[in-house]
Amino acid sequence: MNILVTGGAGFIGSHTVERFLREGHRVVVMDNFNDFYDPSIKEHNVAGFVSDAEIVRADICDREAVSRVFSYGKFDAVVHLAARAGVRPSIANPRAYVESNVAGTLNMLEAARDAGVGTFLFASSSSVYGATPEVPFREDMPLVQTFSPYAATKLAGEHLCSNFSHLYGMRVRCLRFFTVYGARQRPDLAIHKFTDLIFHGLPVPQFGDGSTRRDYTYIDDIIQGVAGALAYDGTAFDVFNLGENQTTTLSELIAAIEAALGRKAIIEYFPVQQGDMPMTCADISKARALIGYNPQTKIVTGIPKFVEWYVQGSTGFQPVENGCLK
Repeated sequence: MNILVTGGAGFIGSHTVERFLREGHRVVVMDNFNDFYDPSIKEHNVAGFVSDAEIVRADICDREAVSRVFSYGKFDAVVHLAARAGVRPSIANPRAYVESNVAGTLNMLEAARDAGVGTFLFASSSSVYGATPEVPFREDMPLVQTFSPYAATKLAGEHLCSNFSHLYGMRVRCLRFFTVYGARQRPDLAIHKFTDLIFHGLPVPQFGDGSTRRDYTYIDDIIQGVAGALAYDGTAFDVFNLGENQTTTLSELIAAIEAALGRKAIIEYFPVQQGDMPMTCADISKARALIGYNPQTKIVTGIPKFVEWYVQGSTGFQPVENGCLK
């Protein structure tokens, strides 16, 4: 297949590109290499496949740039991973998230429609479940309240995807990722940040009493789900949870990182932050049945694997200074 991957220089994106290349697909990567975190990290991510995939430096918010990318050739599929990520930054700057995650997604959908793309995969988030009281979360649950602009933009993206599928017959799959971690994880995300702080003997910020729970999902399992969704030939529009179907408390997570590093964390306690969900937990029975999703990496093995990658220093990240990642 000829596949366009937006955000292909990022954490999930670079792993996705590598999987597609191994399967023999032609891949075009579209990424703007922005400075939400150190752009050199993205440069490092693509270094391993820069000679095998075409890298296009362009922004999904730029309609003309998007059109130029689609003029490169006929794409069989678009895997749309590019987005502004993060709950708390979205509270500080909601307009930027709407422009990127809603308007940018609309640009991609319009271009894919006009180019006659066969399949469109959209990266959504467990954050869309917001105030849903019942766990585990099922794809057919009514979603009536989100907790952050980031979550709202992801839900809006899903609705745009469903519109385009209904109106124009596009085959669209929305994938709700549940707290993805593993090699190349962004430095601002909890597992990477906590590992870095504990490794350097600096205080770890714990928001709340440590009882919040997350469905942490290892990157290899996520990529297996993405590949399964791409191959799925069922209904024109569908939504799938990609999680591990188990939860881990914040306290348990920190303890697992301590054990893997062989170092004790210095905990600094703070109140619960706005926008945080008390729990995420995926019902993955639908994904198992329809796209063959079969996660294998539990947190007890995933954390040591991540820590091993971190300690080996395969990223070139700078050490922390005064408790903040450079």
